[in-house]
Amino acid sequence: MTLMKETKVLTGETMNWDLMPNHIELYHREIVSAAEADALGIRMSSILWEKIGVGGQVLPHVHDVVEVIHITVGNVKLLLGSGEWKSYRAGDTFQVPAGVLHSVANDGDTPSEQISIFVPVDRSAPANSFFNTTLVEDVYSVRK
Repeated sequence: MTLMKETKVLTGETMNWDLMPNHIELYHREIVSAAEADALGIRMSSILWEKIGVGGQVLPHVHDVVEVIHITVGNVKLLLGSGEWKSYRAGDTFQVPAGVLHSVANDGDTPSEQISIFVPVDRSAPANSFFNTTLVEDVYSVRK
């Protein structure tokens, strides 16, 4: 496998909103595919930028992966595993374990948007840790 060696930029204006089948007014842009994750050398099923139209809903479902959903625009209702619906808004994040029933519905009068991150479950993977950052000489700073 050849790992990606350059920063790849996907501009929003070049990405199409594709209708997600089997849901109501759900559109998505895939910002990292499984193949792109492979090229980056990471374990990731997909990262989607999703838009739920007014009256739209991601219908109730389960995954074989963990899903992290971060609401970036608007108001939504989340179907919890208990069967209860609760309202949330931009800035809220849901961590949905694999196999847990969930659904997200637009709860406002404008489209909502969210970033959904789908991560494979690998019980044999080494423990995670917070990432390290190494600063380099400030030759590229925009502050110069």
